[in-house]
Amino acid sequence: MKKIIIAFYTLSLLGCTLFKEQKATTEKASTPSEQHGYLKISGNHIVNQHGISPQLRGMSFSWSIWGGKKYYTREVVDWLVDDFQVSLVRLSMAIEPDGGYLQHPEEQAALIQRIADRAIKRGIYVIIDWHDHNADKNIEQAKVFFTHMARRYAGTPNIIYEIWNEPERQSWPTIKDYSIALIQEIRKYDTENLIIVGSPHWDQDVDIAANDPIIGYDNIAYSFHFYASDPYHQDNLRRKAETAMAKGLPLFITEWGVGESNGNGQFDLTKTAQWMNWMEEHQLSWANWNITDKEETTAILAPGAPTVGKWTPDHLTPAGKYIRQQLRELNVP
Repeated sequence: MKKIIIAFYTLSLLGCTLFKEQKATTEKASTPSEQHGYLKISGNHIVNQHGISPQLRGMSFSWSIWGGKKYYTREVVDWLVDDFQVSLVRLSMAIEPDGGYLQHPEEQAALIQRIADRAIKRGIYVIIDWHDHNADKNIEQAKVFFTHMARRYAGTPNIIYEIWNEPERQSWPTIKDYSIALIQEIRKYDTENLIIVGSPHWDQDVDIAANDPIIGYDNIAYSFHFYASDPYHQDNLRRKAETAMAKGLPLFITEWGVGESNGNGQFDLTKTAQWMNWMEEHQLSWANWNITDKEETTAILAPGAPTVGKWTPDHLTPAGKYIRQQLRELNVP
């Protein structure tokens, strides 16, 4: 009988130890980057370290100049993580406009690094976005910037490089040549992190890119943008994305808004819900545009909202309230 009691006590201790170890492992892997690790491409999907589509969801900061710049603070990152429960932020570094990277490269790079470092510390993913419509004209500057970022963040799974935001009228061959040049530069220093390339016509014509995709490089995805209430961004645009995915193209929605393509216009809840359901159906990661208090439909903040987070419902626009609710419901820990 004594032996049975000792054996039972030993098994109980072993069970407690295993439970504690399992609990510690679960608690340790509490942030999105700990849960998912490096993002990889598998077929037409972006997958995590376990081979599962993580479906990251979060917010895009506005242009890193003008009014949206004031929200590039560590406290805003903390609030987005703790209150909005984002798993992703996008840092939209302005390039050509007055005050952008071409005029102030050190200042802009330092701003992006400061916010990226905070996001990494909080365990979420970060899209470093070359927010340029004419990146093919600024290829040498882009190489310098992404070389610096790749050297700094190699070995950090949280980082995603978006090398050209919304080409406007450039052809896919032009976009492809630019992208290959940037991919080659980044891969000299960072061989693993996800790289997102642009697609023609403001990141909408992904079906054209799918006919002649970039080959020979690992972990390359394609950006796809839409504005949910825009009358021209409905079934026809979803079909373009579905065609691209059917041809094997992995997509990442690095920017979308609840309004229309000019950032303003109507906020149509029915159309927005249709897009939300479509993204969930296809397990597509996304960043919503945008964190600013500018008076427009897609802005999530009311004029004068604090630059340190701590936003009350009165600080949020209809878009802000809607997106916060969606993130809190969908990004279940």
